[in-house]
Amino acid sequence: MNKINVTFSDGRTLSVDARIKGKELLGELPEAKSQKDKIVAVKVNNKVVSLCRPIRVSSTVVGVPLASKEGAYVYRRSLSFVLAAAVHRLFPKERLVIGHSLGYSYYYTFERDKPVSKDEVAVLKAEMLKIIGADTPIVTKHISFAEAIDSFEKYNMPETAKQLQYRCRDSVLVNSLEDDSFCDIYFGSLVETCGILKVFDLVPYDEGFLLQFPEATKPEVVAPFEDSPKIFEIFKRYKKWGKLVNVTTAASLNEIVSRKKINDFIDICETYQAQNYAKVAQQIADRGNVKVVLIAGPSSSGKTTSAFKMALHLRSIGYTPKTISLDCYYVGRDKNPKDENGNYDYECLEALDIELLNQNLIDLFAGKEVEIPSYNFDIGQRYYTGDTKMTLGPSDILILEGIHGLNDRLTPLIKPEYKFKIYLSALTQLNFDEHNRVPTSDNRLIRRIVRDANFRGKPAAGTIGMWDSVQRGEKLHIFPFQNSADAVLNTALDYELPVLKIYAEPKLRAVRPDQPEYTEACRLLKFLSNFNAISSDYVPKQSIIREFIGGSSFKY
Repeated sequence: MNKINVTFSDGRTLSVDARIKGKELLGELPEAKSQKDKIVAVKVNNKVVSLCRPIRVSSTVVGVPLASKEGAYVYRRSLSFVLAAAVHRLFPKERLVIGHSLGYSYYYTFERDKPVSKDEVAVLKAEMLKIIGADTPIVTKHISFAEAIDSFEKYNMPETAKQLQYRCRDSVLVNSLEDDSFCDIYFGSLVETCGILKVFDLVPYDEGFLLQFPEATKPEVVAPFEDSPKIFEIFKRYKKWGKLVNVTTAASLNEIVSRKKINDFIDICETYQAQNYAKVAQQIADRGNVKVVLIAGPSSSGKTTSAFKMALHLRSIGYTPKTISLDCYYVGRDKNPKDENGNYDYECLEALDIELLNQNLIDLFAGKEVEIPSYNFDIGQRYYTGDTKMTLGPSDILILEGIHGLNDRLTPLIKPEYKFKIYLSALTQLNFDEHNRVPTSDNRLIRRIVRDANFRGKPAAGTIGMWDSVQRGEKLHIFPFQNSADAVLNTALDYELPVLKIYAEPKLRAVRPDQPEYTEACRLLKFLSNFNAISSDYVPKQSIIREFIGGSSFKY
């Protein structure tokens, strides 16, 4: 048998048989010796693979512990797989559909008119525990195209079967229970056996139920549930809309692309989004005494374009909007707080000059003229140009956009009745198929990769490398305030990922296997492979997508 070299994270190199499996190297992995947590997968040249997959070439091999970001992905996918298997065993005629994530949980429903009952949830949980208690092995294998189509139709997964029509291959990679009683399409590495998946819960919620799981840093306990009723209502509304227009999955979107009907669908998406902006503008008008509209949302949620769009809708009903970005009020690098690693923390509230902002707002509301500062990010200093003076007239309304807009500590001196707070979320209602969702954070990360490459000269590896830090800041400074919003706007467009794909894929392919970001780049490339590309020529000039790909009629 051919030999290959395997190098571990401690620098040791072993000569082993080619096609050795990760599980056969567990005793050699430094991570297995130093981590209390079980190794659930391995990184082979920075690509996460299942413990049962063979290693074919000389590689660097690193263990993926449960208490890691990649380990959490493996754990959650595996739990979802066990849930789908349990549904097939107990309710073979039901079609299980994954929905939105809510904190550390996934929302599921059955595709039917009546809600899932508490009794159904209870027996499903019991069946999952039965599969887990038996430590049932999960096998990753290739099956023929025809066999895959037959299997997914048998398991009541028509969207999964349909998606194969747009990714035609002579063989299809699937995950299967060892006894072949259930299989699902391979969407990422799973655990080798189900016995590790003991930490979870299944609880009724709305018309379906939640699959709750641990957070990455605390794999021994189910994470506390944090409800987001306003976000969930937006999700439900968009899910209902997706059914009305008959586009709920990547497969149904790919079908529209292949039938050359994408122009009509783009118009429908943009029109529906515009209607929702118009409704919020009318809410502002109905309040009567609003002086400032505060727009906030996580990274790449489209805050800048949303401010422009809201200004247009407010103008259409008689207002004269004026826009200010919170970025103008950074205190400057010499005063900016630093995080625990000694890096400048630009996402904490203290990075902004709250005193100056509030004094400017009070003066504006009093009819005084105010000079709005500017900020130079290259040198980290605030400055004044002399041509950014502003006053507010009787019909004027201020639009203030930035990540802290919903935090009342940003504007403590402004009366609550003067403020209207809007939270933005890029909440796509699309799934890949019945059991694999399109994560909101991945949608935003793809946007950010494209924008950083187009306008900031940053390679994909750079954007991926700082994404964890961005998300930590969002959890601290943005998400805790989302339920205090007066209105929530969904900035996702169901056709955007096929457009962004054209820009993102070359950048992601440029991430090298010897870079730590290669793990995420591979995952995102697989993510995007589910969509047929759409040319940016079809994207309207005022679309939010233009904020990331360029060519907007708005001036940023």
